[in-house]
Amino acid sequence: MASDHDRLNRYLNEALATERALVSTLTAHIAMTPRSPYRELLERHLRETKAHADALSTHATAEDTSLVNLAIGLAETVVGQALTLAKGPLDLVRGGLSTQERLLKNAKDECATEALEIATYDAIEALAIQLEAPEIATLAARHREDEVRMLADLRALIPALAARAGTQVGNPIAHYDELNAGQVVARLSQLSQDQLAVVLAYERAHRARRAVIEKAEQLTATPPWPGYDEDSAEAIAERLDGTLAGAVRDYESRHRRRVSVLEAAQRELSGSA
Repeated sequence: MASDHDRLNRYLNEALATERALVSTLTAHIAMTPRSPYRELLERHLRETKAHADALSTHATAEDTSLVNLAIGLAETVVGQALTLAKGPLDLVRGGLSTQERLLKNAKDECATEALEIATYDAIEALAIQLEAPEIATLAARHREDEVRMLADLRALIPALAARAGTQVGNPIAHYDELNAGQVVARLSQLSQDQLAVVLAYERAHRARRAVIEKAEQLTATPPWPGYDEDSAEAIAERLDGTLAGAVRDYESRHRRRVSVLEAAQRELSGSA
């Protein structure tokens, strides 16, 4: 029968395997998620997860312990493959789901993973306290705090993701799947930021053409003001002043390149010089 110290080692290695697998899962999910609060949440937790794995690796790699080595292999097989293979890269090619439905499914999978991690860290902390290992108990509590926050933040986003999943979001470029990469790239500068996000998510989830993704990412930016992409050239010119002219010129020159807007911005800049 395994000793308490052996059990603690096994739990630590299970946590390490889960964190390492989750790095792959989060990376895959981020790749298919357009810029949004959800993506920012995933990026934050990816940084936390990498830090967790690094911290755990100093405690979960005891030398000359066959049980520990067995635990590593077992955890990486059962936990690691479940997370990385079932919930990660395969989501990028899973058919039958819209982009928004895939994002919702990813978030639900992530909630389940966070609950598993919280329970694992509960067990580690309890056993570490029993064995008078305060450093490990503190590490487990600190990691669990990140997981609890991530789970709460994910749950707060679920209603919005579910609402979007119920709405069919059409690709803003007509006959998109019939166009080659060059034809898509030529149309990207005419899109609003919301439309760019839709195209980028669709392309990542389907054909993943580098030229399209790189151009869409290059064009992804913050407009000079909320609603800019929907404003007419006349409305933009009327709103221009010396403070906004530089941002308008830079944004417009990369996107729609409307001559009247660029000329109005340049006049403002010349007048304020």
